[in-house]
Amino acid sequence: MANDYMIKALAYGGQIRAYSALTTNTVQEAQTKHYTWPTASAAIGRTMTATVMMGAMLSGDQKLTVTVEGGGPIGKITADADAQGNVRGYVTNPQTHFPLNSVGKLDVSRAVGTQGALTVIKDVGMKDYFSGSSELVSGELGDDFTYYFAKSEQVPSSVGLGVLVNPDNTIKAAGGFIIQVMPGAEDETIRQLEESITNMTPVSKLIDQGLTPEEILYEVLGKDNVQILEEMPAQFECNCGHEKFLTAIKGLGEAEIQNMIEVDHGAEAECHFCRSKYHYSEEELEELLQSMK
Repeated sequence: MANDYMIKALAYGGQIRAYSALTTNTVQEAQTKHYTWPTASAAIGRTMTATVMMGAMLSGDQKLTVTVEGGGPIGKITADADAQGNVRGYVTNPQTHFPLNSVGKLDVSRAVGTQGALTVIKDVGMKDYFSGSSELVSGELGDDFTYYFAKSEQVPSSVGLGVLVNPDNTIKAAGGFIIQVMPGAEDETIRQLEESITNMTPVSKLIDQGLTPEEILYEVLGKDNVQILEEMPAQFECNCGHEKFLTAIKGLGEAEIQNMIEVDHGAEAECHFCRSKYHYSEEELEELLQSMK
């Protein structure tokens, strides 16, 4: 299967900024790690697709975390990404699935719920954080990210996200786009953009038809209008590790660590994002205690 990647582009002579991503393998990785059922796969897949494109808007060592809490049976969806195309995600209740909705699509809105918020925290380095939040408008996530950009970042945007799931629960196709109107864009450009987005084929269908991220942008914006700036990889990547969890255990305090040694004879930690397990022996915890004194 082709590697996942993203495209950064401008259109209409810089009046429009655009991102597009193919994330089929990335979402498949999440599906495999968390054994998500189809509706949950669509929810986490759409969230991770939007998050990895938002990561592409960052630079250097900057990172961001997106959480979606809509009060639905799926629970909380969490995804984070960096500026290099690495993304990871998990959902509270991965085995969530419903019959298709009235238009024959996966019922993501029912799983996510609509009584809640989409929150974005950006770590822009130097202990500096930007946090923005907006209420959920549909629970379908594409609309919710669109609303977030308009409300929280004051950037008129259109976000299209799609995940198709095979009968055996594997991911058939996943990807999306974020198209943003830059300050000073002409009314005619905005009108054309709105019209083409209204009439376009759903993004998951375009990916299923084999369209590349470039071709998806050509479809929405017109090939002659698009100037491709950069191509970058996209992949599921977790940065957890033995030492990171050891630092977290240290944060629990001496009494708790002593308890782990005496009662549990060691400790085990599991990463929410990638399900990797880390084991800590009594000796290792003893050493940790000594280092804290």
